[in-house]
Amino acid sequence: MNISIFGLGYVGCVATGCLAQQGHRVIGVDPQPTKVDFINRGQSTIIEEGIAEIMAAQLAAGRISATTSSAEAVLKTDVSFICVGTPPTAHGHLDLTAITKVAGEIGAALKQKTTRHVVAVRSTVLPGTREKVIEILAQASGKQAGIDFAVVSNPEFLREGTSVKDFIKPPYTLLGSDCDWATEAMKEVYKGIDAPVITTQPRVAELMKYVCNSFHALKIVFANEVGNICKQLNIDSHQLMDVFCQDTKLNISKAYLKPGFAYGGSCLPKDLKALRTIAHDHYLQTPVLEAIERSNEYQKDIVFKHILESGTMNIGFIGLAFKAGTDDLRDSPIIDVIERLLGKGFNVRIYDPHVHVSQLTGANRDYILKRIPFISRFLTDDLAKTIEGSELLVVVNRDAASEKALAGVGTKRIYDLTGVRSAAISGPNYSGIAW
Repeated sequence: MNISIFGLGYVGCVATGCLAQQGHRVIGVDPQPTKVDFINRGQSTIIEEGIAEIMAAQLAAGRISATTSSAEAVLKTDVSFICVGTPPTAHGHLDLTAITKVAGEIGAALKQKTTRHVVAVRSTVLPGTREKVIEILAQASGKQAGIDFAVVSNPEFLREGTSVKDFIKPPYTLLGSDCDWATEAMKEVYKGIDAPVITTQPRVAELMKYVCNSFHALKIVFANEVGNICKQLNIDSHQLMDVFCQDTKLNISKAYLKPGFAYGGSCLPKDLKALRTIAHDHYLQTPVLEAIERSNEYQKDIVFKHILESGTMNIGFIGLAFKAGTDDLRDSPIIDVIERLLGKGFNVRIYDPHVHVSQLTGANRDYILKRIPFISRFLTDDLAKTIEGSELLVVVNRDAASEKALAGVGTKRIYDLTGVRSAAISGPNYSGIAW
C-alpha cells in the first residue's frame, strides 16, 4: 500500500521504517526540512536499536521518501498516519495544536482527491480526539466521513530501546473504528505484523494507552514497595517477585481485572493490613499499599450515592456474602452500604440462597450480628418476592437462577455490581457500577 506518515519523530520514524520493511511504499511528512533530509538520505531521525539499518535498506529498495508538503503526500497515498507530538500543557491537559494543524492540512488535500482515504491517529490522545479530527477533515475537505474518508484510532505501544521489536511484534494491533472499509484497509497495512488485530470502539482505543502505561507505572511502584519491605526483612525481593510472577492463574492474568464492586472477605482486607503494618513497623512509607483501602471504600461510596439518587426507598439486594457461592459475610462490602441505607430509613430486602442466619457460626455470625443485629428481618429465601417488592434491584452476586429471574423483571431498574455482563440482563433500565 501507499502510506504517508505525518510527524517524523520517535513514533513516526519507526513507523516509516518498519512499514516500508513490510513492503509498503511510505512517504514521511514533517515541517522540519532537517528531518525530511535525514529520511531522504536513508538515515534515522532518532537513536534507536535497528532503525538506522532499516532506513538505509528501505531507501535502497526505493520504498521510503520524505517531504514537507502535506498535499503531495496525501495525494500519493491511501492511508495517512498522524504521529505528531501531544505534549502536556501546564495544567496537565494535552496540547493538540500539532494534531489539529495536520488534520487541517490532510483535509485540504482530500478536497483534491477522488478516491477514499484512511487517516490513522497514532499519536497518544484523549478520548474524543478522533471525533475532533473527523470534524476538521470534513470541514477542510467538504467531504463526508465514512464515505469519502474515515478516521481510525490506532495507538502505539512502543518502548524506547525496543521500539523496532515492539512494532514488528506487539501484543496486539488495536484499531478503534466504526467503518468497515477503513478497518479492512488498516488490516492490510498490518498484514505482515505478527500480532492479533483487535477492533474496538474508537474511544476504547484512545484511552487504552493511558490505562496501559498507568498500570505499568503501578506495577513498578508496587514492586518497589514490596522490595523495600523485603530488604528490611532480609528477604530476597527478586526471588520473591519471580515466584509471584509464576502464578499466571491469579497474579499475572485477567483475574481481578474486571471493573465491578469493592473487594471483601476474610483474606484480602486482613492481609493487606498486615503487609502495611509490617512496613509501618520498619518505618517505611508505602503510599500505593496505603491507597488501596481508600480506593476500595470509595467504590462503596459510589454505590451508596447511586442508590440515594435513585428516587426510590424500596431496594432489593441479590446477594449478601462477599462473593457468590459462599455464606462468608466477613468484610462483605455490601454490608457497609446496607447498614448506611437502613440508617436512612430505606426499605431493604435481601436474597442470598447461601446465607441463613440460623446456620451461621463463629466469626462469621458474630460479624453480621454486630453490624446489623436484626439482619434476619431483611433476609428472605424467596427471590420472586424480593424482585416483586423492590423498585431497584442491586445485583451483588449472581448465579444461574438469579440471572434467569432478572432477565424477566420487565421495567424494574437493575444496578449491577458483579462485573459480569450478559445479554440476558440488559435494556434501558439496566446499569452497571462502572459501565
